[in-house]
Amino acid sequence: MTDSTATTGGGAGARRLPRPGRRFRFAPYAYVAPALVLYGAFMLWPLGRAARYSFFEWDGLGDATFAGLDNYRDILHDDRLHEAFRHAFVLIFFFSILPVVIGLVLAAFLSRSHVRGLGFFRSVIFLPQVIAMVVVAVTWRQIYAPDGPLNTLLRLVGLDRFARPWLGDYTWTLPAVGLVGTWVSTGLVTVLLMAGMSKVPKELYEAARLDGAGFVREFFAITLPSVRGEVTVALTLTIVAALKTFDLVYVTTSGGPGTSTTVPSYEVYRRAFELGEVGSAAAIGIVLTLVVFAINAVVNLIGNRR
Repeated sequence: MTDSTATTGGGAGARRLPRPGRRFRFAPYAYVAPALVLYGAFMLWPLGRAARYSFFEWDGLGDATFAGLDNYRDILHDDRLHEAFRHAFVLIFFFSILPVVIGLVLAAFLSRSHVRGLGFFRSVIFLPQVIAMVVVAVTWRQIYAPDGPLNTLLRLVGLDRFARPWLGDYTWTLPAVGLVGTWVSTGLVTVLLMAGMSKVPKELYEAARLDGAGFVREFFAITLPSVRGEVTVALTLTIVAALKTFDLVYVTTSGGPGTSTTVPSYEVYRRAFELGEVGSAAAIGIVLTLVVFAINAVVNLIGNRR
């Protein structure tokens, strides 16, 4: 049996102290315990309650009636909800794919060029991330207005035929909302990728130039593989933002015109607070959580492959 104490001094009456390894074995758990308590109280507990409500028919006020899997069966046969999930997947392109592509190009150019005021540019391009989404939505709603700055500019340059009520057009409303997401996400993605590219050794680029590689070849052979982790993080954050977006849709279009911009998060709000179908809303929220988890698990699995 190993001795779990240590002796202080060399005499027979020396005091024996417990070894630090045994004494502080649970110290790491004590440090993370407050964070775990907060996470459990504000994330896991509400999620568990929502999962429980999803098995009931409840209007949020009266008595709840056990419904089993009926709420989930309704999701499978609800065309409006299917359309909402299709819109959410379309928004992934605008919130995630497009910003990552733009961010890669911008970050590669800025990290390889000597640009004056680079710190100021980083702050400006990151600014949409620190502005409340409600403020962003109100501002872009005014920009997209029939007599707003965008249509005014189009008329000034002779492109009157392209002017339209952007948030009232069945064809263009969803892309218009998506482009706001592109504007918001591009700054975050660019700053993340620039941070990753700053860690790439300059010697790799010098060796590539000696071998005759150009900018495009350097990008695909050196830069892109070096920032795989940052790309994975950027995709994870922006995909989550795309699938859970609510405030942008609520303020700009309220799901309209018709159902052309409905998304799952808005359907959760509509069913819970407008229709009084809390159980159905909870079921949609649980399904949306599982979809977000599944997509990001696949993204991280692919991103972490060597």
